[in-house]
Amino acid sequence: MSSSVHRPPPPRVVIVGGGLAGLAAASRLVGRGLQIRLLESRPRLGGRASSFVDPVTNELVDNCQHVSMACCTNLADFCTRVGIADLMRREPEIVFLDRAGRVSRFRAGLLPAPLHLAGSFLKARFLGPLDKLAVARGLAALARPLASPPGESFGQWLERHGQTPRAIELFWATILVSALNEELDRMDVGHARKVFLDGFLKNRIGFQPEIPLVPLGDLYGARLEKWLAQNDVEVLLTTGVRSIEVDDEEGLVGVRTRSGRLMAADFVILAVPFDRLADMIPEPLRERVWAVENAAALKASPITGVHLWFDRPICPFDHVVTPGRLVQWVFNHTAIQGRSAPGSPDSGRAQYLQLVVSASYGLLGLDKVAIRDRVLEDLADLWPEVRSAALLRYWVVTEHGATFAVRPGVDYDRPRQRTGQDGLFLAGDWTATGWPATMEGAVRSGYQAAEGVLQDLDQPTRLIRPDLPTGRLARWLLP
Repeated sequence: MSSSVHRPPPPRVVIVGGGLAGLAAASRLVGRGLQIRLLESRPRLGGRASSFVDPVTNELVDNCQHVSMACCTNLADFCTRVGIADLMRREPEIVFLDRAGRVSRFRAGLLPAPLHLAGSFLKARFLGPLDKLAVARGLAALARPLASPPGESFGQWLERHGQTPRAIELFWATILVSALNEELDRMDVGHARKVFLDGFLKNRIGFQPEIPLVPLGDLYGARLEKWLAQNDVEVLLTTGVRSIEVDDEEGLVGVRTRSGRLMAADFVILAVPFDRLADMIPEPLRERVWAVENAAALKASPITGVHLWFDRPICPFDHVVTPGRLVQWVFNHTAIQGRSAPGSPDSGRAQYLQLVVSASYGLLGLDKVAIRDRVLEDLADLWPEVRSAALLRYWVVTEHGATFAVRPGVDYDRPRQRTGQDGLFLAGDWTATGWPATMEGAVRSGYQAAEGVLQDLDQPTRLIRPDLPTGRLARWLLP
């Protein structure tokens, strides 16, 4: 006589959204006896960290340059986990090029954190002695617990703490507008403080940039898709979701795709932009998913990326920050990724630059030609060779909803990953992670959503990776 043991089917998890948040959630749920489906409406993974194909050159062009920092421990964990860590390069220094063409390099010196950048800061040529004194006072004030009035912007905080106009424009704005994609006068003080504490004060290496060595379409492309397939994650591209399906008696049923197909699920993780949330939550469910109202209060900030292919070398750096200019950061993809200009008469000398304008509100009313011309004028003031070089090709890409806007008090509107509906979780850098709109925040949100799923399966597991350790002196000097 033989008998068979009936095993229940594995719990079904549907992840909606193939950006970093959804990918991070999937990466932490594999190997736990779950049936995982990841649905992405676009024909590619990566979300906003993605590329498109230039129809003339067949080259991958990034929507916008994405840069991490060494303090982003969860993004680093994700990249290692899925086998793409070798496609990122850590830089030991940040290079600044001021209006007079002078170079300043921020590199950790011999002193321990938080004094490790003091030597570089004192040598910075784009700030005068009074500016440096004001910045030092400002950093000391940021290191203490904040006592900021409700609704105060970081721009107002800087004025209240005696910062010079030059220090505000060339130091605070240079670092924070790039890091947070928001103007100082619209920026939350707590988020500004976090950038400096985690990135520049607590640990000697936290400030170091990490730059992709390949286009984003390759970084989150074939190698990552192969890893997901090897780990039994079913990835369905060009599969958009219309709504969450619930039943009064059964609770969460699954998701309904735009084609009308019902995909049953025991757990759903909505890893979608905040402005898509309301469309996916049916009216009867909104009373339990209070995040819809929270998300409706969030605003978006734009980023403009400008891609320029020149017939000759223009930028002598791999990457450089340009204080006090329209363009905040220049990336030399010929040096970083070995890319030039396919089809140019002398492609061996051609150079491909990607320029970033964060919080690009001032460009929103301009067409692409006008933006190109303004950027070229800015660049020619920096490197006169631009005027004699031939511009072989260009792209202007403005993402109007690139990030959620870190306005004062924004964290009050950021919902947690767990919703009021059993089995339904949220993920996205806009959810409550304690981080601003970064790749690190997106990964953290995915990990936190995965933690919620595992907790409901009676498999409680801490998935969030610890921050970089705070230096001994920093522990004594900082709160």
